[in-house]
Amino acid sequence: MAKEKDDKKDGGNGHHYDASDISVLEGLEPVRRRPGMYIGTTGPEGLHHLIWEIFDNSRDEAMGGFCDDIEIVLLPDNRVRVADNGRGIPVDTHKKTKVSALETVMTTLHAGGKFGGEGYKVSGGLHGVGASVVNALSTYCKAEVHRDGGKHLQEYSEGKRKAAVKKFGASKLHGTIITFEPDQKIFGDIKFDWHTVVNHIRQQAYLVKELKISIIDARGWDNKKGMNESDVFYFRELEQELPSVSFYFEGGLVSLVKYYNKFQKPAQNNIFYVNKELDGVGVEIALQYVDDIVDRIFPFANNIYTQEGGTHVTGFKTALTRTLNTYCKKNEMMKESEGGFTGEDVLEGLTVVISVKLREIQFEGQTKGKLGSMEAQGAVATVFGEAFANFLEENPDDAKAIINKSVLALKARKAAKAAKDSVLRKGALEGMTLPGKLADCQSKDASESELFLVEGDSAGGSAKQGRDRRTQAILPLRGKILNVERARIDKMLASKEVKSLVIAMGTSIGDTFDLDKMRYHKIIIATDADVDGSHIRTLLLTLFYRYFRQVIDAGYIYIAQPPLYKIKKGKEISYAYTDDEKLKIVGKSADVSDIQEVEAVAEGEGPEQGEGEEGAETAKKSNKIHIQRFKGLGEMNPEELWETTMDPAHRILKRVDISDAEEANEIFDILMGSEVPPRKSFIQSNAKLANIDL
Repeated sequence: MAKEKDDKKDGGNGHHYDASDISVLEGLEPVRRRPGMYIGTTGPEGLHHLIWEIFDNSRDEAMGGFCDDIEIVLLPDNRVRVADNGRGIPVDTHKKTKVSALETVMTTLHAGGKFGGEGYKVSGGLHGVGASVVNALSTYCKAEVHRDGGKHLQEYSEGKRKAAVKKFGASKLHGTIITFEPDQKIFGDIKFDWHTVVNHIRQQAYLVKELKISIIDARGWDNKKGMNESDVFYFRELEQELPSVSFYFEGGLVSLVKYYNKFQKPAQNNIFYVNKELDGVGVEIALQYVDDIVDRIFPFANNIYTQEGGTHVTGFKTALTRTLNTYCKKNEMMKESEGGFTGEDVLEGLTVVISVKLREIQFEGQTKGKLGSMEAQGAVATVFGEAFANFLEENPDDAKAIINKSVLALKARKAAKAAKDSVLRKGALEGMTLPGKLADCQSKDASESELFLVEGDSAGGSAKQGRDRRTQAILPLRGKILNVERARIDKMLASKEVKSLVIAMGTSIGDTFDLDKMRYHKIIIATDADVDGSHIRTLLLTLFYRYFRQVIDAGYIYIAQPPLYKIKKGKEISYAYTDDEKLKIVGKSADVSDIQEVEAVAEGEGPEQGEGEEGAETAKKSNKIHIQRFKGLGEMNPEELWETTMDPAHRILKRVDISDAEEANEIFDILMGSEVPPRKSFIQSNAKLANIDL
């Protein structure tokens, strides 16, 4: 009976469970156990987030007026060094922890100068965990502090100190230098991207006036002089010939808007700008409308880029819609039958930077992707609403251009709704009949279903014959689809190819888009390995980026990598996806006279079929190497297409990812937009990088 009673106490499963089973993680161990809770991800974005955390501490010093020079250095062995000429982290003993304040900041969660007192009036660090989190996720970390006439140092490993803080010399300088090496056990392949770092820091430089920020790529530094990096404060003093870039701006947000719109045609002449504090909330906004159909909203809270928006964006959108509706009604610039503007109408073609600064700030999550402080919403709505109303009154030409653009967007929205409803209604009336040329798969489970977007009917025929009918669907595309970079939904849905794709996906489009209704969790773009194929692939990616961004974010878009060559050595057949692979298969020692390289031929023709005198003669020469160059998917027979491009066990797929949406947006503007000069400049600048198939 005693055992039965114990089993019941343990839930009836006989397992012992008491206080000894409760784990208590000490110090920074929670960060190492669950890094995603603190930096969002352990992928490339999380890796770069380590730099942002350390940089944010230096930038906060600049926002407080204590620092005007920050340097970021990418060092060999995956190390990063961030130096600033701020006040320097205090090194005296902390009353509560009984150790140096520097050690407390570097090894204790929720410790820092941003939780009250007068350390910082405005800061981006919500939790005060930035330095300690970076320390916890690094195999090596070093903090150097110059202050009070001395140089102080402490080193760490995986968040734990190696020794107490020590003074190692005199110094007339002031500031903090943090050097860290991310842990490969946590981040895997560590590779800091130069362009990611530069783009992020450029943005920050615009937001903090008169702050110099330098970035140096010292990963190729051989240190022939054997110098210790601690011998210098700024690394640029050590090596002047390393790749570097520096930023220093006085124009603030107006300059940033000009930068974002450098490839756009302005719809208004004067850039709107306001900078005012209300109820303890600093509000700074700059905006300009351009001749485009997409909006670009860049929100910041205490100089942290809040990519998911938040209360400050909500306040802005509310005030923008209300102000334009009021102005339009007051000046009788719209018919009553047209109704009023919606938020969608007034955002079209808008580029805006919204920056708020708060003493007590609340983000949703440690990665600070969304602002949660409610006081920001009211402050932004009031400050912006009043200032923008005055701007419209004082600049009637700009006001007219903005209103006309919004009216055009309103009409287009109604036309788009009619076109979209027509597509949906057509599908409903036909029992949601899928496009006739779609060869659908048998499975209804989206997680295992794949949709191949294949260039041309010929390739489509081969793909339909060679596919796995249970999980693979084929949608052939005839010619080049519409360039949707400057096309609204009504014009876009008039394209048969685009309409077929929208219906096949099942997600609808626009405000009725629903990712949960996606019929395939792999959409695979399969185009020919030539210029036209690349163009078609770019057109499709433009469509997904502008109208189905959520599908890309979900990781559902892939690009197929068909082989370039089929190589036959005797009876052995191999496929090469690159020229380097071809050379490896053929072998460096192969006699050139034994290599027969031809363009792809239709099935049943050519020497590899063994037909005719020429084919018979070739078959006899077993040492002959026959190389067949594929120009298009349609040149492959169903078996070849299956085993090289469609078979999950052997194919090569590249998943489309948007690691930097801002840069992606700029590239699409350049390549697919209506402005020719930026595209010409891009082509001239990158012509040498192109792989030209002659």
